[in-house]
Amino acid sequence: MASRKCELLLVRHGIAEERSEDLDDAQRSLTPEGRERTSQQLERLLELDLACDLVLSSPLVRARQTAELIVSAGLAPELELAASLAPLADPLPLLERWLGPLSPRPGWKRLALVGHEPDLSTLAALLIGVPMARAPKAIRLKKAGALLLQWPAAPGAELQGSARLEMVLPPRVLLGRRQSRIQGGP
Repeated sequence: MASRKCELLLVRHGIAEERSEDLDDAQRSLTPEGRERTSQQLERLLELDLACDLVLSSPLVRARQTAELIVSAGLAPELELAASLAPLADPLPLLERWLGPLSPRPGWKRLALVGHEPDLSTLAALLIGVPMARAPKAIRLKKAGALLLQWPAAPGAELQGSARLEMVLPPRVLLGRRQSRIQGGP
């Protein structure tokens, strides 16, 4: 792969149904509120010019639904499911494949990854070089929050510690609540 800037937009799934003994965790859907808030947050990501070449998503229903909203919002033209983005899976081989010289889509500039906590935060922390012992507490993504990682040039063989954290976009920022607080609103 030629030397070029590439980015990952990590997005946590939106607000989902509560856990219960009657419902398989993998089948938990976004709630109506979760769909609405996620759609609003995704519109803001689009306004920030954070469109992606592709969205890769955990196969769990709530993540897949979030990825489908990403496509519907126009942030990415299509999605692919990736088992390595499911809870407790290892996404590093997936990233090595996409970031390496044999990428399934050479020339991509930004990928969105939709998944779960604490997995996405841990992944981001490892990619920016936070020691493993501190990684689970270094960053926290709220539901439908996003963060952007960047490599100034295509990374080499070692992914861990090679990325730069460009921005963290929690829901309160994406939904404008911070702005209303600054202006004296609720």
